[in-house]
Amino acid sequence: MAAQRSIVICGGAFAGLALALAFRQGLGKDIPVIVADPALATRPSRDPRATAIVAACRRLFEALGVWDQVAADSQAILDMVVTDSKLADATRPVFLTFAGHVEPGEPFAHMVENRRLIDALVARAEAEGVDLRATAVSTYDSRSDGITVTLADGNVIEASLLVAADGARSKLRERAGIATHGWDYDQSGIVVTVGHERDHHGRAEEHFLPAGPFAILPLTGKRSSLVWTEDRAEAARITALGEAEFHDELEKRFGLHLGEIKALDKPRAFPLGYFVARSFIAERLALVGDAAHVIHPIAGQGLNMGLKDIAALAEVVVDAARLGIDPGQADVLDRYQRWRRFDTMAMGLATNSLNFLFSNESTLLRTVRDIGLGLVDRAPPLKSLFIRQAAGLSGEVPRLLKGEAL
Repeated sequence: MAAQRSIVICGGAFAGLALALAFRQGLGKDIPVIVADPALATRPSRDPRATAIVAACRRLFEALGVWDQVAADSQAILDMVVTDSKLADATRPVFLTFAGHVEPGEPFAHMVENRRLIDALVARAEAEGVDLRATAVSTYDSRSDGITVTLADGNVIEASLLVAADGARSKLRERAGIATHGWDYDQSGIVVTVGHERDHHGRAEEHFLPAGPFAILPLTGKRSSLVWTEDRAEAARITALGEAEFHDELEKRFGLHLGEIKALDKPRAFPLGYFVARSFIAERLALVGDAAHVIHPIAGQGLNMGLKDIAALAEVVVDAARLGIDPGQADVLDRYQRWRRFDTMAMGLATNSLNFLFSNESTLLRTVRDIGLGLVDRAPPLKSLFIRQAAGLSGEVPRLLKGEAL
């Protein structure tokens, strides 16, 4: 019977690894926690991207014992400015500024390079006794008293719960017959790291241009990570350019306020869309992260929403197990879904509305949004509310996101 108490997580990126650590620390060593993902064979990680980790999610990583491993390589976002202009405009007036602290001495977000955080999570998971398998989940068979999980290497695991943390094209979600609703934007996000001559002093910038937001996010040293939205055809054209031509396009948008600039890696474009799974759960199955929802990066909340999922799921599972309740049974998973689904829908609606409001050529909409930004800038209580919302500290916050151990 002990084997049936295993928990299997399909997906070894941020969400899957963080969830495994939360389960291990909250459930103790008697319940095996297994993470299955072929990507675990790639050590160290080669993910070139960087991510904004908001304050609540930094507290989660602190509670899991991994933040100290990446803190020295993270860059606090100390300030943020928002502009709204057309590409050819000679100046970009600032309509909104944020001081980047949710509490004295606590920045609302840090930029962390993905590879460093993934490597720290893997190392901590190994040290905590999480069973990492560099293979995929091939299939599963769920029933009222457990779930049989078959891995691609032929191993079969009897578990109480299977978690799909396998991304936007989740095969587990598809196998469960869970439909999604949403749409593709005719946009792609170009991601590239840029070196610059002058120090950014921890300032993030979001330039709203007609094609979409152009975000400059500070990294350690004289570097920044860009998330640059264009319509798909234009993004494909830009990323196919030679080095000199790409530099010209970059400079038009980045400007020279940080001196000379240079792309430090090859730009890559990712199609953007919005979808939410019609259910976050099925029999003995829970969806987290991109398997459950994908939103526009305009507010920088995609990964952080996934970490909120794992904090909520870990809390309901650990609470159930401590009461002697089977952690994979329907009412436990239903509590997780009720906790996360409304927040997910609200954030998806907000980012979709922001994208519509800002990614267009309309002079009327530009006037309306600039007035709105200006009013927010002159209302400190409203700005504080926005910062706490962006930092993940509003609403019913799971214990891990408060920095509390389970």
